[in-house]
This record gives sequence, C-alpha cells and structure tokens, in this order.
Amino acid sequence: MSDIEEIEVRGGQGQVLDPETYRDSIGTMEQSGKRKWVFPRKPKGKYTNYRNIVSYVLLIIYFAVPFIKISGNPLILFNVIDREFFIFGQPFYPQDFFILTLGAIASLIFIIVFTIAFGRIFCGWICPQTIFLEMIFRKIEYAIEGDRNKQMKLDRQPWNSEKIWKRGLKWSIYIIISLIITHFMFMYIVGYEEVLRIVSEGPFANPTNFIVMILLTAAFYFVFAWFREQVCTLVCPYGRLQGVLIDKDTINVFYDFKRGENRAKWRKGEDRKEAGKGDCIDCHQCVVVCPTGIDIRDGQQLECVNCTACIDACDEVMEKVGLPKGLIRYASENEIEQQTSFKFTGRMKGFAVFLVLLTGFLGYLLYSRGEMEAKFIKPAGSTFFVRDGKITNTYNYTFLNKTNEKKIVTIKVMEPAHGEIIYSASSKIIVDRDKISKGTINITFPENEMRLSKQNITIGVYDTKGKLIDSYQTYFEGPFKLQF
Repeated sequence: MSDIEEIEVRGGQGQVLDPETYRDSIGTMEQSGKRKWVFPRKPKGKYTNYRNIVSYVLLIIYFAVPFIKISGNPLILFNVIDREFFIFGQPFYPQDFFILTLGAIASLIFIIVFTIAFGRIFCGWICPQTIFLEMIFRKIEYAIEGDRNKQMKLDRQPWNSEKIWKRGLKWSIYIIISLIITHFMFMYIVGYEEVLRIVSEGPFANPTNFIVMILLTAAFYFVFAWFREQVCTLVCPYGRLQGVLIDKDTINVFYDFKRGENRAKWRKGEDRKEAGKGDCIDCHQCVVVCPTGIDIRDGQQLECVNCTACIDACDEVMEKVGLPKGLIRYASENEIEQQTSFKFTGRMKGFAVFLVLLTGFLGYLLYSRGEMEAKFIKPAGSTFFVRDGKITNTYNYTFLNKTNEKKIVTIKVMEPAHGEIIYSASSKIIVDRDKISKGTINITFPENEMRLSKQNITIGVYDTKGKLIDSYQTYFEGPFKLQF
C-alpha cells in the first residue's frame, strides 16, 4: 500500500485529528489570541525551484550592489543624514526631491496595478521579509533541526543536551546573519567604505553607530527568529491593501473547489466521480506546507502570500494518485467559478495607462533635470554703488554640478544687454563632479541705461563650448529716479 492510499492526519502524539481540530492545531493564533507556532514542512517542486532561483538572484544583488560603482559613484545610496542620494550612479539632491517623490508614487501605482492583476505575487516571490525568512533563516532551521515533524518533536521535548545545542547553534547563526544583514543595510546608507572604516576602528571609536547596529541586529533577529509570519499577517499594510484591490478577475493562488469538492480520503481503485467525490483527497499536505498556517481550501485569505508552496505540495499528491495537477493553481476567482480565462479589465487598463504616462513624465524629468543648478543671491544687507558712470551690484553664486564630470564654466548677463561681470578670481570657474562651488561676482550696468530702481536681470552659466547650462533670474538695484 502506497503512502497516499490511506492518509490520516495525526497530531503530535500520533492521535488522529478531525480536519477542523487539525486546522486549529497549526493556526498562528489560538481562539484566546495566544500565538501558536507554525512548523511548515519543507516545500519542494517546480514553483519552489523557480522561487529559489529568483531569491538567490535577488540576494546576490542585495549583497553586491553596495560595492558597485558607476563613474566613481555608488550604484545605490540613500544617505539621509548627509543628504546624499545616488540612483544608478546618478547623484540626486534635496533640490531633486520632487523627482524621487514622483518615482515613489510611480512605484506605488505599479504595485497597485500589479496587485489588481496578479495579487500578492510580490509577497511570495520578491518581498525581502519572505526571501530572508524562507531562503536563509528557514533553510538553516531545516538543516539543524530537520523537517516539520522533527522540529515539532524537538519543540515538545525538555531542554536536554540535544535541544540546547541545536537551538543554541541555530540562534547563534541567526545572530551572525542578522549582523551581516545589518552591516549591508548600513552600506546602502553611508557606503561600504564608511562601514568598513567604522568596523576597523571598533565600537569605542564609534559608540553611536555601534549602538544603532546592535539595535538593528536585534530587530532583524527578533523578526526572523520569532516574529516571522506575524509580520505578514499582523503588521504589513500590504495585506490589508490587497483586500481593497483584489477582485474576482485577479490572479491568485486558488483552490479549485468545483473540481476538488466533495473532498474525501483516497481509496485505491475507487471511481471517485461515480462515488460523488472530488479530486481533493483531504490529505492536508497543502496545509502543513503553508508558512502562514492557513488552509487554502477555505478560500482567499489575508494570510496567503502567494508563495506557491501549496501548489507544489498538491501537485505532488495528485501525481502520486494519478489525478490531474492544478487542483491548487494560479487562477482568478471567475476562472474557477465560471471556467473563463483571464481578462485585462477596464480598471487594470486605466491604471496601466496612468502608470505609463507617469513613468514617461518621470523619465522626462530625469532627462531634463539639467547638468548644473546655479543660483545668484544678493548678500543680506548689501546695496549698489555707483562709480565712473556705472552701477555695481554684488552677488554670491552657488553652482551644483549634478554630473559625473568636472565642469569649467563662465558667467554672462543674458538680459538686459551691456551687463558686465567682474570676477573676484578667475573668469573660468571649476566645479568638480558632484560638488558645490561658491563665490562672489560683481555685475555692472551703465547708469544711463537703468530706468528702474529695481530691475529684473537674467544671468546665464555657460560651458567651455559656449553651451548654456543653466540660467537664473534675479534683480538689479540702482538709484531711485523720478519718471515724468
């Protein structure tokens, strides 16, 4: 007799449990609200292999990106403290914050559109919480404590030598990994050179940084060693958001209840259709493999993160008993209820069009944000002076080079005509890449051409080829004249 011919659901002590009691026994919460630990079985199958590949690629990217530079700039850096931001090697500044804001809005809309069409695939395939938990911490747990049954047995047994060394080894590795993740996260904020410097100098030379790293390490350890799936089911707002976005045309992990019901135990040689039974043999393998402790057969639930573990588990059972795969699969509710194919609804199309327009506008802003930002401000309390028939005003300039190349620039008065620039130093101003240059200039106009006591002027900044890089409009002061 095969292991599928007569499947019984057994509790920790070997007793047979009815389905309802069994589901309660693996839920994340008791009826009293007390936390119940989830011991998911190690998944295996086609989708699990695909998820492993995606996760390993993303992990490689996470650990490699801090060391990648483009034209000497970090690929990604979000140094909020020093207000330094780099995206794909391009520097961004507080002046460009509106571009980053639009980028965040575009990302949010993309997530909304994607969720409307494909549900919570992000949660099961891309979310850092899932990747770190399932692909690092959980695999370590399987390697040290074994699969589901061995973990449950270890959890029930007293604190003997076996339990102490296994739990101690697991927790020690968890702490080391949490510390590594924290250090790499810091590299995204201050750069890997600064992190290596802080580590080499030691905690006493950098007590604040050391304390912050310890606290973040403790937070990572708490999340991945204890809180785990509760992040998805209790904390993450995305799970609540999906309830608003998902409809009957959304692709999700669904149980085909029309094909599966009425569920009943597997009997070899039995004609299940003739007996009025569905394809679900009530083996609960989809339940024991779920990392959030739900029964996918109860319908779409908040706790489901679309990790596909239940799909692989069910397909494995269906293959063993000779029934078609896909009892649990990616599908929409309408597809299962009405046997219709996926449709790109009007709401999806509207969001998609808006996303394309917003992304295009964002690309335009990135392309046209300019190579340099120039400002000419009159010093506080300064005024004009008249000499040799010319009126002179003083300006403090600030040049911000937004490119990865050193710039040599000159200043000219664009309008009105006949304005002259008097430099405090060289007429060719050097602005290093990703740097700010400051200085002072004087601008003069013939007194007989000034018609107003305060007149608008436009100052241009040009490169060595005579190309206008940026312009700035300010005002020029002169003596008050009565106009008749």
